[in-house]
Amino acid sequence: MLIKGVTLRGLEVFEALASSGSVARAAEITGLSQPAVSQQMRNLEAALGTDLVDHGRRPMQLTPAGRGYLNRTQTVLAQLRVAQSELTVMDLTHLSTLSLGVIDDFDNDLTPRLVTMLAESLSRCRFKLTTAPSHEISHEMEARRLHIAIAASSGAAAKGIIEYPLVRDPFILVCQRGAVARAGGVDALIQAEPLLRYDREQRIGAQIEAHLARQKLEFAERFEIGAHLSLMTLVARGMGWGLTTPLGYMRAGRLHDQMEAHPVPFKPFSRTISLFAGSDWADKVPRDVARTTRMLVNEMVINPALQNLPWLEGELRVLDA
Repeated sequence: MLIKGVTLRGLEVFEALASSGSVARAAEITGLSQPAVSQQMRNLEAALGTDLVDHGRRPMQLTPAGRGYLNRTQTVLAQLRVAQSELTVMDLTHLSTLSLGVIDDFDNDLTPRLVTMLAESLSRCRFKLTTAPSHEISHEMEARRLHIAIAASSGAAAKGIIEYPLVRDPFILVCQRGAVARAGGVDALIQAEPLLRYDREQRIGAQIEAHLARQKLEFAERFEIGAHLSLMTLVARGMGWGLTTPLGYMRAGRLHDQMEAHPVPFKPFSRTISLFAGSDWADKVPRDVARTTRMLVNEMVINPALQNLPWLEGELRVLDA
């Protein structure tokens, strides 16, 4: 049983206030008035018998007790949101066949959960799942061998295909833990150590190379790696530095104790992860799948990533429908 006075709304307000540091922004996030946000926080702190935020600082900052309580709050709210989505899962019982392609960045956690939720509505449907890099998923989509695909956007419109943006995924710099300190800064590191490149045939590799060219940045041609986890392993072993995204970084969770991440030391850039569907498909199905995917990405990828890399707040985010 919850302590009397601890409410779901109070926890949601605390989470919003912790992420934004602003009563005004927390009010926008939760849809409450600013006085209502302040009252919810007073009620929650009174129920717990301790201050969760330092009300005298702007932007507001969490107290030590607040930091500990936030981790528990986010875990509880994430599970409740996933449970709510499972109760309101899309109705796909009318489909006889569904071919879905998903970017391999989601292999670890999100894809199995999404497929499980889809399966509950596909009782009479022949279902096929393909996981691959974005350029391969897009090729299959354009060839009409997939009904729905989740992949990085190329930014170009494809005839007969509708795009539903899902996630803004900014690029970050990754290197071996301690490498920046040893080099004397990020700028010194990228000049002293080699860039571990993605295969240029992959969409992520092509996007990185195009951005570096626009910034007139040149690095020695030494390493070009096709497999994402192989590239992250080389980074963790100190073979050089790399450019990836938070989705890619989170996929390499087993290497996090050997790696560190930083903002890119030049003009920021990002990629967009989108859902694609043939224009001949009923609009409701791709919109329902997109809605569910946004929820899963937010709770299973973005929230954990922001706990590890809080400086990405506002940059790594779900995109509005």
